[in-house]
Amino acid sequence: MNRRQYVQALGLGGVVSAAGCSGGSETTDATELDRDLTLATGTTAYDSGLLDEVTPGFEETFGSTVRTVARGTAGSLRTARNGDCDVVLVHARPLENGFLRGGHGLNRRAVMVNDFLVVGPPEDPAGVAGTDPVAAVRAIATETATFLSRGDRSGTHIRERRIWDRAGIDPSGAWYRETGQGMGDTLATAEQIGAYTLTDRGSFLTVSDGDGLVRHVDRGIDDPPPLLRNEYAVIPVNPARHEVAYTMAMAYAGYLTGPAGRSRIDRFRVGGKRAYRPLGTSPEPEFRQYVPSDWPE
Repeated sequence: MNRRQYVQALGLGGVVSAAGCSGGSETTDATELDRDLTLATGTTAYDSGLLDEVTPGFEETFGSTVRTVARGTAGSLRTARNGDCDVVLVHARPLENGFLRGGHGLNRRAVMVNDFLVVGPPEDPAGVAGTDPVAAVRAIATETATFLSRGDRSGTHIRERRIWDRAGIDPSGAWYRETGQGMGDTLATAEQIGAYTLTDRGSFLTVSDGDGLVRHVDRGIDDPPPLLRNEYAVIPVNPARHEVAYTMAMAYAGYLTGPAGRSRIDRFRVGGKRAYRPLGTSPEPEFRQYVPSDWPE
């Protein structure tokens, strides 16, 4: 099965956007470009609705059709390794490092940030409100309060495991459950059973804010501490490894990090609340964003 057949086989669950090209004065001449771009992304950017704000602008500008496959970060990077997409939008630096180091992707660009939240039932049985994330998970484990993990090697799951490691806890037992689902489904389940979970801000605002789950650990989107900072990056797939639409993938990376893309990200709101903060331009080139974070100086 080739890449195009693979995407078609995903059906409605895998194809998010397939708008036609737009004519007019704003459309870039894309005669030399492959207009069919396949994006694999973490479920958080999809669940929040952000891509519905950003993708049409790219399609109109470049006369492109974007097909989006929401797979979580690990699943998106696996899709890219298999040559089944052209570009990824992900948010787990440790997994991105391996992807880049293995030569599967090129020219990583930091796009935007938001933050992770520890959310749970309003009655807060573990008493975690107002604490930091490490203290919160320790209290949850001590009280054996129900905690839902995505358990899917997504960016959120990778960060959750990092917080448990920082707390010196290997969570197990009936109180610690894995859904194996995306962020939206995990939040819905947490609400139903009165569990705590770790979520990104965008998904929480979209799915559960004010509907049975509350934010117990929330340090704000403007300057979250490192354990709660959630950075998203776009990475084109290496054309030396697979037959991909590399020129269009680079155009997508440029759009997301350029003025038009940053503007759309900046004005995106969920229920009137900010969900993401675009990363601005820098007067000095930030070359280290392109390579694994542990790359030698």
